[in-house]
Amino acid sequence: MDLSSLLEPGSPAKTDKSAILNDAIRALHHLRTEVKELKEQKEKLQTDIKNLKEEKNELREEKVQLKVEKEKLEQMMKAMLGLPAKFMPAHTAPYLGGASKLMAIPNYDGYPMWQWIPPAVLDTSQDHVLRPPVA
Repeated sequence: MDLSSLLEPGSPAKTDKSAILNDAIRALHHLRTEVKELKEQKEKLQTDIKNLKEEKNELREEKVQLKVEKEKLEQMMKAMLGLPAKFMPAHTAPYLGGASKLMAIPNYDGYPMWQWIPPAVLDTSQDHVLRPPVA
């Protein structure tokens, strides 16, 4: 009677021993499968916790690296802002008309600038049409 009342509380107690034992066996199987599912869920949660801890540590390391990189960039910016406006030294050599084939550009110390001019601009075959001679 006690076992029957434990298995199905609130319902009338069964008197048949085989029915009570069958209910008890069914309840035990249900509890075992529930325990097994809970253990699997616990293991899954533990692996998730482990993975999240690893990811958290990786993010902390990345944060430290980004802070260091940010500080370096800030120092570089401060250093660049501290420089004078001219980045190239002033032109000191006098221009000699026939001595060099490079065109003298002030503040560029004879660096050949034609290297950075697009080829379409360097083409002089249509100059007589595009830019007629001035009298």
